[in-house]
Parts: sequence; C-alpha cells; structure tokens
Amino acid sequence: MLINFTNLYRKYKMDVKGIVHIGAHYGEEIQEYVDNGIQKITVFEPLSGNFDVLSERLKDVNADIEGYQVALGSKKGTATMFLSSNEAQSSSILKPKDHLEHHPDVSFDGTEEVEVETLDSYNIGEANFINIDVQGYELEVFKGAKKTLKKVDYIYCEVNRGEMYENNAMVEELDEYLGKYNFQRVETHWPETWYKWGDALYIKNKGE
Repeated sequence: MLINFTNLYRKYKMDVKGIVHIGAHYGEEIQEYVDNGIQKITVFEPLSGNFDVLSERLKDVNADIEGYQVALGSKKGTATMFLSSNEAQSSSILKPKDHLEHHPDVSFDGTEEVEVETLDSYNIGEANFINIDVQGYELEVFKGAKKTLKKVDYIYCEVNRGEMYENNAMVEELDEYLGKYNFQRVETHWPETWYKWGDALYIKNKGE
C-alpha cells in the first residue's frame, strides 16, 4: 500500500467491520489490520506460489481469516496470468504494456492458469472495506461485485492514468463506475509526478 492503512484508518475515523483483500500477495498488510482491531479478514490470491507463502503467514495471525486461491473478475471461468519477476507483485491477467518501460528491471517470462470467480459468489459477512490490487483488472472485479459494493463503505484501490497493462481501466473509469454506488475518491497518491499508476481511497457518501 502506498498510503499507510493505519494513517487512513485514523484520519477518516473508519468504522471497519471486516476487510476483503483482493490480490493479497504474501499478506504483507494482514498484521497491520489486526493491530488496528480488525478481526474478520477475507483474502484472495490466485497464484499458487504466492498463496503458499500467504497460507503460512496466516497461521501465525490471531484473527478470523479465510483465504481463497482464486482470481476475481466479472464472471466465472479461467484465465492466464502473466507472471512477473519481482516476486510476482506485478503479475496480471492483462498483458503488460507500459509497465515494461516504467520498470525495465521487471520481466514477464512465464504464465499460470488460474480459476476466476466473482466476488458476489462469496459470503463476506459484514466486511465493509475492500483492498484491491489486481494490476489493472480492478474494473472487471467490481463488475462481478455489484451486490457487494452496495454494502461496502471503503475501497482502497490501485489506479492507472496510463496503459500499464493492455486495456487496463483508467482512474476516470473507476470513478464513474464506483460513483454509481455513491463512492467518491477522496485521496490519490502517485509515487512520482510522471508515474502512470498509483493508489486511491474511495469512501461511500451515505448522505446520497
């Protein structure tokens, strides 16, 4: 996360009942969630190697955590993920494009077939915070989460203002789609002024 979770949690006085983390990688943020008193956590990570590391980490966390080795999208099926050399942090269902120029030290030399489900097909209980990092595939995940978005209050999301991956959603597209569910982008962080990707926080406007 480019924006520290604890800082956001305190700044916006969030009432987080549970977290859904999509594209959890190794679960680097899990302990921070728990340290902030969040006990109900659901994680999704499609890649087998990442999920093995994630599963081991979860064994040492004192919380109610469910983990699923599956990718999320707009419909059920299978997909090919392009695997990145940076511990798979940049791996995506979408083919890399400007990412190759932005980060020439990161290569994409392999693929892995993954199962794809929709977020709406899972029972996330009272969880009302989504943390999603799926390398340009965010809009497809949200299209498969229509019911879930109605009960979520906070979304922390990677955003793009360039084609890091082929046909990735732009930040304006996410603004428009999430706006239909009364979400407003309240913070955006670009690592550098010239970067084409960054992170954003959306909060639901319950007054509408």
